[in-house]
Amino acid sequence: MANLTLVIGNKNYSSWSLRPWIFLRQNKLKFEEKRIPLFTETTERELAEYNSDYKVPVLIDDDLTIWDSLSILEYVSEVYLNGKGWPYDRRARAVARSVSAEMHSSFMNIRNELPMNCRRENDTISISQEAEREIDRIKSVWVKCRREFGFTGQWLFGEYSIADAMFAPIVLRFISYNVSLIGVAKEYVDSVMQQPGINEWLEAANHETEIIQAYEL
Repeated sequence: MANLTLVIGNKNYSSWSLRPWIFLRQNKLKFEEKRIPLFTETTERELAEYNSDYKVPVLIDDDLTIWDSLSILEYVSEVYLNGKGWPYDRRARAVARSVSAEMHSSFMNIRNELPMNCRRENDTISISQEAEREIDRIKSVWVKCRREFGFTGQWLFGEYSIADAMFAPIVLRFISYNVSLIGVAKEYVDSVMQQPGINEWLEAANHETEIIQAYEL
């Protein structure tokens, strides 16, 4: 097997880094982790070699470099999982791609008002109506996926998929900011929080010492 290296940012703050990291862990794929703390004097210099516009994550597979979380997830699924990162059923696969793309491009109010910060726990804050609407939208997406396609397992589409990796940081945000959860949405969050990889990530995040003030509200 090729030697995979995943370049990530701070585990406490970097939601985009979490997505491919937990996907690789969940699928028991071996990789080397290279952590580059964000917003330091050396961050841009350390990231310059990857042609990623100084962003994380970056996946290196031998002499190939892939950047952007969703692109990395697609690549890993295609090359190392025989496409199993997406549901086998055509309809489920189409919806999984839709919700993953929506997560990739939307929910800006949540991103801005509830920044990922794993060290926060049950910290209720005031948020805008726009952020509340986005939270309701995410919950409704989870319910739709679980009820229509996920009844054979504990994940959004039954088996673990790219969609679950894309929503993992949202789950951590919901925990950090004490977002109210009931029914199917709560069951789904509980499944994510029981992942060994998620607990490994959180433990490492809690031991980090860097502080990014913009994410500390």
